[in-house]
Amino acid sequence: MASPADGQSNEVEYIDPVEVRTNKAGMAAHHICSGMFVVGRDYERIASQVVAQDIRRFEIFDWQDDFEYEVNWGSRTASVWGDDIPRQSAEYNGDQGCTILPEGFDDVTFEPVVVPRRIPDPSTTMWPMGDMGAYHETMPREVDESKLNYALDWVMGQEEHNTRALVVVYKGKIIGERYASGFSRNTPQISWSQGKSVASALVGAAMESDHLQVGLDDPAPVTAWHKGDDPRREIQMRDLLQMSSGLDFLNWGLGQSQSWTDENEHFRIYFEGIDVYTHAIEQPMDLGHGEQMRYRNSDPLTLSFILKQAAEARGEEWLTYPQRLLFDRIGARNFVLETDAWGNFIITGYDYGSAWDWVRFGLLHLWDGVWPSSRGGPSDRILPKGWVDFVRSPSPGEGGQNYGGLFWLNLGESLPRAPSDTYYAAGFMGQYTAIIPSYDMVIVRLGPSPGNTTQFLSDIIGEITGAISP
Repeated sequence: MASPADGQSNEVEYIDPVEVRTNKAGMAAHHICSGMFVVGRDYERIASQVVAQDIRRFEIFDWQDDFEYEVNWGSRTASVWGDDIPRQSAEYNGDQGCTILPEGFDDVTFEPVVVPRRIPDPSTTMWPMGDMGAYHETMPREVDESKLNYALDWVMGQEEHNTRALVVVYKGKIIGERYASGFSRNTPQISWSQGKSVASALVGAAMESDHLQVGLDDPAPVTAWHKGDDPRREIQMRDLLQMSSGLDFLNWGLGQSQSWTDENEHFRIYFEGIDVYTHAIEQPMDLGHGEQMRYRNSDPLTLSFILKQAAEARGEEWLTYPQRLLFDRIGARNFVLETDAWGNFIITGYDYGSAWDWVRFGLLHLWDGVWPSSRGGPSDRILPKGWVDFVRSPSPGEGGQNYGGLFWLNLGESLPRAPSDTYYAAGFMGQYTAIIPSYDMVIVRLGPSPGNTTQFLSDIIGEITGAISP
C-alpha cells in the first residue's frame, strides 16, 4: 500500500467518476466470485455474506449505495453494476480461480485446465508432506502452554482484525492453531501480496531445477528489453527480485484520489481486465536499475512472465507448472493462482492458499530450501543453496532494511516485538507468513483486517514468542 509514489503530486485536473465507479465494481465482482467459488462458500444464501463480510464492511473497497450484484450459477460468474456504469463481471474457471472479464469479453481467451495435485494421501503420509504427526506428541518443555493458549485466544479476540486462521509451528511441528467459524486449515483464503514471495520461490526453484538458465546477476531475459539501446537491457534478475528494477509503474495504493483510476498502474490489475504481463513489461524506466527498492507489481509480474516463457520453451503446461515445480514437492494442495483473461498469473495479489499451505511454504524457507523426505529417502533441495540468505538480505536504497527478495524483513525493527531475524511474506489487510529462525518458528495469520496490520503482526509475534522460555 502506498502514498503518492516517488514524490508525485496527488493533485489531478480531473478524475472521471464513471471510471472510478466502474473499477470499484470490477474489484467487487472479482471478490464476490472468488469468495463464492474459490474459498468455497458456493451456495446461494452465502452470496450476501460474502458481500457483507469481505467487501461492504471495509471502507477501503468503497461499496457504492446503488451497486447491485448477481451470481449466475450456470456460468459461474458474479456481476456488479450501478446506475451509471455497465455490468462488471468475473468468471470462475476452476483451478485458475476467478478472472475479471475485459470490456466486450464474455469468456477468457485461454482453455482452463485442471491442476493435478500429485501429492501422497495426507491422511497416511507423515508430516510435513502429509498430515500425520503434524503435532508434537508432548508439548516442548520450554513452551508455557497456558501462556501460548492465552496468546492464541488474544489474537482471535481482536475482533476488528477478523482473523480467520492462525497457526504456530515450533521445532518443525504445530504447537497451536485457531480458526474462525466456517474456516479450516484447508480453506484457501485470499493471500494478496504473499503471492510475491511465491513468485520468488518459483524463480529459485526454476533456477535450481535448471529450468531457468540465468543467475541473479544476469540480465532479465525479456526479449523486448534487448533491442537497440533500450536501457531496460541492464535490468538484472536480482533487481526484479528486490523490486529495484527502476521501471516506471505508479503505485497510488488505495485511499488516494487517483487510486481507482487507470493511472494507478500498480493496482489496476486488481480491478480491470487487462493483460497483466504486457502491462508490466511494456513500462519504461524512470530510475536506474538497482538504485532503490520501490514497491511495484511490475517486478514480480515480469518475473512471472519470464518463468512462463521458460516453462513453455520446455514444453511445460504453464497453468499447472507452479503446482508441479513447487507446491507438490512440499505437500501444498490448496493453492489457487488466479489469472487474467489471457492465462497470466496475477501472482502479486490474486492468489489463494490455506493456512497449512502457508505453514509448509514457511517451513521450506526456515529449512533453507530443503524439504525432508516423508518416506525415509533423501531430502529434496527445492531452492538453490544460499537462496534463503538472498531473500532475507536487504534490498538497495531507502527502506532496504525492511525488504529483501520479495520478502519483508525486520532488520530495521519495523516489528518492535519480533526478533530482528524475522522475515515474512506479507499481503494486503494482514496476510502473513512469518519465519523466525532464532525461535525455529513459523507463524501464519490469515483474514481481512482493516487496521494497523504491521503493529498487529508485531504483537502476535511478541505474544507467542513470550510463551517460550529461552
